[in-house]
Amino acid sequence: MIGTRLDEVDAPRLLHSDRGWWFVGNQTWTLLRPEQAAADGTVRSDAEDFLRGSGAYRPRRPRSFSLTVLTSTACNLGCGYCFQNTAAASGPGDRFRPPRIDRLRLARPVVDRIVDFTAQRMAGAGLDRLYLLLFGGEPLLNPQGCLDLLERTGPIGRDMATMTTNGVLLTESLAVELADAGLRGAQITFDGSRVDHDEVRVRHSGGPTFDTIVNNLARATEVTDLRWNLRVNVSHRNVDRVGRLFDELAGRFDPGRCAVTFAWVGDSGVGYSNDLAFVDAVSDAFVDWSVRALEAGYHVARPSMRTTCQICSEPGGRQGAVVNADGTLYSCWQSAGKPGWEVGTVDAGYLDVAQVRDRWVTCGYEYQQADTAQVERFQDAVDGRLLDYLHASGRL
Repeated sequence: MIGTRLDEVDAPRLLHSDRGWWFVGNQTWTLLRPEQAAADGTVRSDAEDFLRGSGAYRPRRPRSFSLTVLTSTACNLGCGYCFQNTAAASGPGDRFRPPRIDRLRLARPVVDRIVDFTAQRMAGAGLDRLYLLLFGGEPLLNPQGCLDLLERTGPIGRDMATMTTNGVLLTESLAVELADAGLRGAQITFDGSRVDHDEVRVRHSGGPTFDTIVNNLARATEVTDLRWNLRVNVSHRNVDRVGRLFDELAGRFDPGRCAVTFAWVGDSGVGYSNDLAFVDAVSDAFVDWSVRALEAGYHVARPSMRTTCQICSEPGGRQGAVVNADGTLYSCWQSAGKPGWEVGTVDAGYLDVAQVRDRWVTCGYEYQQADTAQVERFQDAVDGRLLDYLHASGRL
């Protein structure tokens, strides 16, 4: 999805497919019989009663407080579409040096303040478990900040910790340190196959990164139990060659420890346009890639009910928080660090909701893409066909 409106609530989905209608509820996937759904996709009353009884309409309940912390706002790469760029590059010479959010680095005293704030928020929400996401910029530009957070959040209930990193700095020794400190996995992004990735996901010098990332993941997989979420960005620039990625990764690391997600590159309005169209041929490609990933042994998430973000969907951050490296609070990972989007501090807490109403934004708030309804129709088409495959192959 592109983003989530504040007035949306967790809701089941009804997906049309070649097999009929799939009802996607809370951890339930039900293929309705023809007589259980009308031609327009509405569920008949007797079927709805059954689904409610099976828990399909049960709303999602948070099991842990969700904390995202930027350990470093700087980045060692210069991806042109990055949402943390504050403006388009001013000329050809700035291609790999786009303006970014102000540079900050998480220090131990701020870690202590973040942990105290988080413990208080968890108690207020009645949650005794913590999900920690290490974020940036590039979080591994500040490995000590990552290690400090992992160490200090353990005693307050951290039971899951992941990281969003480009993987370029993930050396074998650092991977071991992070895993020993409590990190359980990381999201790594590929911009398609090697040739396309190395055109977009580049160092500030313009140098390639694909082989460095793959080699780092291979070594880290050998010496730790870390698991990987491989996010594959898709745009009109790489859609015809995304499938090559599977051949290039084959044999490098255990696919059973990897999840694969195919994601539309969002245009954040910084001069990088994704002109890929929401057409049948593209939805076919998304399905084909997912099937190929499954058959190669990767994990692909089952389609889920429509949910809101635990952190940004509710003003005031009752069940989660996004914290910049200086302890400033933001409503969303995408607005973090941007001047004028602050919604409080870990010392003083959140500002009054009425005071920050215009600054309380949700995931994907600035993406210049198709309207939400068009994106949802596209995703529904992909997910309906994916459920058909999972059902036919005995994976559902």
